[in-house]
Amino acid sequence: MPETLMYILIIMVIFLLMIVASAIKIMAEYQRIVIFRLGRLLGIKGPGLVFVIPIIDSTIRLDLRTRVIDVPKQRVITKDNVTVDVDAVVYFRVTNPEKAIVEVQRYEVATSLLAQTTLRDILGQESLDHLLSKREELNKSLQTLIDQGTDPWGIKVSAVTIRDVALPEEMLRAIAKQAEAEREKRARIIIADGEFQASKKMAEAAEFYEGKTAALRLRELQTLAEIAREKNLIIVPAGEMGTMAGIAKAVNKKVEK
Repeated sequence: MPETLMYILIIMVIFLLMIVASAIKIMAEYQRIVIFRLGRLLGIKGPGLVFVIPIIDSTIRLDLRTRVIDVPKQRVITKDNVTVDVDAVVYFRVTNPEKAIVEVQRYEVATSLLAQTTLRDILGQESLDHLLSKREELNKSLQTLIDQGTDPWGIKVSAVTIRDVALPEEMLRAIAKQAEAEREKRARIIIADGEFQASKKMAEAAEFYEGKTAALRLRELQTLAEIAREKNLIIVPAGEMGTMAGIAKAVNKKVEK
């Protein structure tokens, strides 16, 4: 009989220790605990040591640190009827643990689905060029709209980043052709502008030499000196062309005789 009583006492002590252990909760600095007593919301406790009533109280732990949701690829048809696959990353944190538990079921899943829907709606209103060139602006618009949607749930969306925009193969080829045509256009504009500038300078030079015979003669001599570097060229000054022509005629007459 005493042995049986001892076993009963040991079991009771173990049971009491288990009850005491379940009544003590230790919460980290970034954690909070939502307590329900007999189904009714009692409040939020933490961080530190928290006591609850076993069996009567039910608890849910929440992490208040910023968390990341990887939004899966969404097929979006842009305003100019181009189909693209877009994925994004959403950064959010719980600011009101009570709302995150009471107002919505599985707030992480709800935030992810809301982000997917908003991503398709917003990007579907933009053209492909705007989607590719104004990504930062779109990120801010997405962050604002998703944050407005999650605010009643006690969720703060701090940032949304469009990570990748996957274009169809035929669209990539079209963009490459467009970029090549744009580069060729710029090259032709640069060449034409260079020719225009050169012609202006030549016109200014001609205007300068007009009425300045000495300067024109010096320029002519300089040009002759540059040409004379070629060994296989014969240089005939413009003033001696008549003399050379007369010599050529005399030689032709002598040959005919």
